[in-house]
Amino acid sequence: MWYEIIPSFGIIVVAMAVPHAVSYVANKLVVGNFYRRAMLDKEEALQYLRDTRIAGDPYTLKGLENIPDQ
Repeated sequence: MWYEIIPSFGIIVVAMAVPHAVSYVANKLVVGNFYRRAMLDKEEALQYLRDTRIAGDPYTLKGLENIPDQ
């Protein structure tokens, strides 16, 4: 019957959810945050470096008030 696919469906759902849970925990252990910024191209890498330079922590949102006046 139709309910015979429930175990197979459950295995597939769990197998697809495991990488997300593992990356969530691994980023907390390695990076110190649950979110790791994607740096797929040069522009995103430069934005990461800019946020590190301005705020010290690239994962904390800072506004224009944190840019020093020169």
